[in-house]
Formats: sequence, structure tokens, C-alpha cells
Amino acid sequence: MASAIDILTDSFERVSGSLHRVLDGLDDDQLTGRIDPEANTIGWLVWHLTRGQDAQISDVAGTPQLWLEDGWVDRFDLPFAANATGYAQSADEVGQVAGVSATLLADYFDAVHARTLAYIASLSDGDLDRVVDTNWDPPVTLAARLVSVVNDDVQHVGQAAFVKGVLARSQK
Repeated sequence: MASAIDILTDSFERVSGSLHRVLDGLDDDQLTGRIDPEANTIGWLVWHLTRGQDAQISDVAGTPQLWLEDGWVDRFDLPFAANATGYAQSADEVGQVAGVSATLLADYFDAVHARTLAYIASLSDGDLDRVVDTNWDPPVTLAARLVSVVNDDVQHVGQAAFVKGVLARSQK
């Protein structure tokens, strides 16, 4: 029987596979293409889901964010505050995630993904009941936070796949 840790690991691995399939073969125009003037771009979606995962996993693990610790913030050179994750950004801000290659996006994601898997591997099923955020009613457990991260990732990688498909059809 699979443990909760096994299921979480599999869930994050599936996000990784989907993300790499989305990024495969994309050029800068496709990464910044929009299906309408207000829509999110593939580049922004991938950056945002990775930033969110980095920030949330770092928070529950008690470790610095890779974005800051490993210099990704400098490599991306985006015009946002260093702690920005994309949450509640405007359409104009979404458009500012430009000049970022699919390789750079994938490399940052892979670093965050590796850290996420290492953190999950360090846990036991019993650890998942630990309360990690008392600002909610009921308080948020580690299990709920990790499922929330997976849920956000799945939604955003699915959105990116949709945008990729729409852009590909519009170029025919």
C-alpha cells in the first residue's frame, strides 16, 4: 500500500513531467505569447508556479528560498521585488516576464523540484499532521499545504499547456 509520502512524491513528479512537456521546443515568442491582451503567458505561468512552490516549500521546511539563496533572482533579472511570486500580479506585470528562456525556466523548476522531493522524502506520514499556518480556521496542516501546492501547480501547468495548444493552432 502506498503511503501518503509516496502519493505526494508521485504527484510532484507528475507536475514535473507535465511542465517539461509544455516547455519542450518553445521559443521566446511562444513563452510570451498571449491568447488575449490580459491572458497569462506560458513563461509567467511556469515562473509563478515555480516561485510559489519554492516559497511555500521553503516556508514549511524552514529553509531559504532557492530564488534568493541560489541567485535565480539575478539570473531571471525581472523588474519585481526579490520576494515576488506572481500572486495578484497585473496583466502588465505578467508581460514583464520576458527574455527568460525555456531552459532557464526548466532549470529553476528542476532545482525547486529536487528540493521539494528531498524535503518530502525526509518526512513520515505522521509529520503531515503538523500545523504550519494558524492564520486559517481550521489551521493548515503540512498535508493540506503540500496538497495545495500540488493543486496550484497542476492548475498552472494545465493552463500553460492550454495556451501552448491555442498558440500552436493559431500559427497554422
